[in-house]
Amino acid sequence: MAFEVDGDPSRCSHLAAIFGDHAERKALLNRYEAVIQWNASRLQHFAYPAKRRKIAPPECCVCGTLLSRAYACLHCPAAGCWQDGHIKQHLQDTGHDFCADVKTGYVFCIECEDFVYDATFERRQKLTRLAEEEKATVFEASKRLREPFKPWTPDTKEQAALEGTIATPCQGRRGLLNLGQTCYMNVILQSFIANPLLRNYYLSDKHNSRLCRPQQTQVNCTSCEMDKLLAEVYSENSAPYGPVDFLAKTWRASTEVSGYAQHDAHEFFIAALNQIHATSRGSTSLQCICIIHSTFAGLLQSDVKCERCGKVAEKTDPMLDISLELKGEHGHEQDLTLASCLRRYTHPEKLDPNEYSCVKCGKTSHTKRMSIRKLPPVLSFQFKRFEHKSADRSAARKIEAPVRFPASLNMAPYTTLVMHKQELLKESGNAPPATLIPDKTLGPEALYEYDLFAVVCHEGQIDNGHYTCYARSHDEWYRYDDDKVTHATLSACLNSQAYMCFYVKRHLDYKPYMTPSYVVTREQEAVKEKEREREKEKEKEKEARMKEVDVDEELLAVI
Repeated sequence: MAFEVDGDPSRCSHLAAIFGDHAERKALLNRYEAVIQWNASRLQHFAYPAKRRKIAPPECCVCGTLLSRAYACLHCPAAGCWQDGHIKQHLQDTGHDFCADVKTGYVFCIECEDFVYDATFERRQKLTRLAEEEKATVFEASKRLREPFKPWTPDTKEQAALEGTIATPCQGRRGLLNLGQTCYMNVILQSFIANPLLRNYYLSDKHNSRLCRPQQTQVNCTSCEMDKLLAEVYSENSAPYGPVDFLAKTWRASTEVSGYAQHDAHEFFIAALNQIHATSRGSTSLQCICIIHSTFAGLLQSDVKCERCGKVAEKTDPMLDISLELKGEHGHEQDLTLASCLRRYTHPEKLDPNEYSCVKCGKTSHTKRMSIRKLPPVLSFQFKRFEHKSADRSAARKIEAPVRFPASLNMAPYTTLVMHKQELLKESGNAPPATLIPDKTLGPEALYEYDLFAVVCHEGQIDNGHYTCYARSHDEWYRYDDDKVTHATLSACLNSQAYMCFYVKRHLDYKPYMTPSYVVTREQEAVKEKEREREKEKEKEKEARMKEVDVDEELLAVI
């Protein structure tokens, strides 16, 4: 393909000319990858004080100024500054066409006097940065590198299957009908549809509702309903869809969210996760590998520390989401942010003397601190906007305080390993580094970065409110209000009154391919079944031979 931007004439014709020649295209992309790789490697080493003296920043090829943000020529080893126009001057003097910002990867064309976009550059930049981050991650226990990401390329069999398919025109966006105060269900289903891991799982036919076991389909297979929901959303039909069967099966399986009364979206979220988990492949009670636990499951750690002897009692608990109180670090409801709520969540709190006693010294003065031991691929946060000060539900109130939350989130400061390392540095008197990761062995910051993809909002009061949802689709934001779908902006989403936020990990952790245990068990059972059938056939043959011998003996006796 000569030009990978759909041949749009409004694109850069100079880039199209270079991409038309195989040798020039290869040389340009190799130089681009080298520039991105150099900057990514430099950032990995420059993040820690011990390495700073060994790395010199680049210099401008014209004025010799040390560059904090270099622009590199894509035709020679020169680099220059953008502010004084020296990189442009270099391109004009040498007749070179393109330079790249080593930080963002943006490519500038001197002939067009503008930055130009091509999907090839964006793809190469992401893969190159990811490869450098993988090289910088060495696990402490196994001393091995991260499993490298490999882009999917179809083999001969998959290519043949793809050639026989017909692309279905669809938007991947569809409103959901309100079936009687079911806005709480619609927003959670829209967040499921926007969830890339859940979406890819069901669209890749991992749970086909037509092939599901009959006895399960007839009862409460919520996974079948998820498969039907995604199939409807990604169909040619753009009219609002009514998830009637999903609602009915939820009511039968979870009485706490049944009936036409108003229900809480978070309660429905937990109920739906439990039902999908129970009806998914690989669902087990121990180390479950179903799609729900593979997507949402993490580990929380609570450290109870004795203030007298210093003994720390550690305990881990599984989690599917994190519920945050709408109080900042100092207990106020003003100027709330997601970061301040997380800092309060992970801040040490003093325990009541009757709650815990030290097994070592017997004292009852303790502090407890929560942290995240294992981060899940998808993080879901719930803001506790509904406050119940007593058992009387009529006395409950809604906290209207706005909460600012970011489009990108780094979870490193709230993880167990990073918090423990920060404490050790503080106790030893060493100043922690400027980066969020205090030690290189804990991996690059990209391991802890998440991107926002859905927000559930609650409008109105506690007794007569309404749920809406913002969700990202193809890098565009949309607002879902039951059956109405309207285009929105990231700014509108970030300024909404969030009740739940959903973040997906920017770079997923990969493991070497292993056949799932349930597949191994199924194959072993199939082999045993065949062996049993062979034994039965042998027994039948033996019995037949015995009967023939008996008949022969009877004939001989008669003769």
